[in-house]
Amino acid sequence: MAPTHDAGGADAPIRRASGPGWIVAAAFIGPGTVTTATLAGARYGAELLWALLFSTFATMALQEMAARLGLVTGAGLGEAIRRRFDGGGRTVALLLVVAAIGVGNAAYQTGNLLGGALGLEGAVGGDLRLWVLVIGALAGALLLSGSYRLVERVMVGLVLVMSAAFVATAVVVMPEVESPLAGLLQPRLPDAGALLVAVGLIGTTVVPYNLFLHAAAVSERWPGGVSGLRHARRDLVLSIGVGGLVSMAILLTAAGTLGQAGGEVSSAADMARALEPILGAWAGAAFAVGLFAAGLTSAITAPMAAAWAVAGALGWPCDLRDRRLRAVWGGTLAIGIAFGVAGVSPVPAIVFAQAANGILLPAVAGFLLLVVNDRIWMGERVNGPLANVIGGVVVLVAALLGGRALLSVLGLL
Repeated sequence: MAPTHDAGGADAPIRRASGPGWIVAAAFIGPGTVTTATLAGARYGAELLWALLFSTFATMALQEMAARLGLVTGAGLGEAIRRRFDGGGRTVALLLVVAAIGVGNAAYQTGNLLGGALGLEGAVGGDLRLWVLVIGALAGALLLSGSYRLVERVMVGLVLVMSAAFVATAVVVMPEVESPLAGLLQPRLPDAGALLVAVGLIGTTVVPYNLFLHAAAVSERWPGGVSGLRHARRDLVLSIGVGGLVSMAILLTAAGTLGQAGGEVSSAADMARALEPILGAWAGAAFAVGLFAAGLTSAITAPMAAAWAVAGALGWPCDLRDRRLRAVWGGTLAIGIAFGVAGVSPVPAIVFAQAANGILLPAVAGFLLLVVNDRIWMGERVNGPLANVIGGVVVLVAALLGGRALLSVLGLL
């Protein structure tokens, strides 16, 4: 994908206000985040807001390191892994990347497409399988364009749609939420089950494939190298901050409606339907539109991230128009569409993806921390003491998440 070099013009304000951070935000606000935040609010009110606050700052810290790596070295994270390791270590690392990101994203793509389809079904009715095909076609058409700038602009628009839908609904129910500030600033676990929910909130925000996506995307957006670092930092703080706000708005909406009524939901689609008798049809429709936008953004970014991660790991050019990358993102999208239309849950693939990502998240976070402390690679742009403390905490949490995922897969949790 060739970078675009517009110096100004009518779209200059849009270019200054957007960047790869919005793709990252669009990627982690998917149906999984919507569902997990909804369940957290329904069960515990605002008491787990602190988990979303932590995960938002953790995501900012890791994504800043990934962006800095991409701008300083000109290499994506997959390419950095390929360069760094030798012999058998390189083979194991690259197989893990290809398996967890390539195959794992294909498994989760089904959930992305079904989530978006449920949103459309809730907003306008129709057949769920038809909407899966429509969303798959939209995602495929955008990726087939091969235009990074087009993808970026669509992501900005969809994140703004999600923000408007979810935040507006949360504002309406805010008077019904008990102690949101305490839930934000006082970390606590109301009961034993809250631990798994809190871990789930963090796990849906700190996403391994976003590190690969961001490290590759910054070079597309700012081909001038480290001169774009200031813009990249401003971009990621704003976009990921908005993404965290959207996640909190979803949790608060559930806390102010289902939480107050003692309700329970099994999915975000149930949340959209449950809002109608409480807030009126417009609120349910707004939530459904937000769910559609969440599903569509993840349906676009998951195949793109899979393609870029595999390309970097195998030494291919990071160009979405390259036939090999088209095979990767096309295969990811096709698998998701096939399972979604068939109504079959790809349980074995998802179990594998959970296990692989459970290993990958702490491994990638740890490797990223190692690389950004290497003066041979980073020069004067190595991590400072504060960044290392934050990074160390994030790696520790990532290890706990990985352990939890593995125990879950083994049936021990």
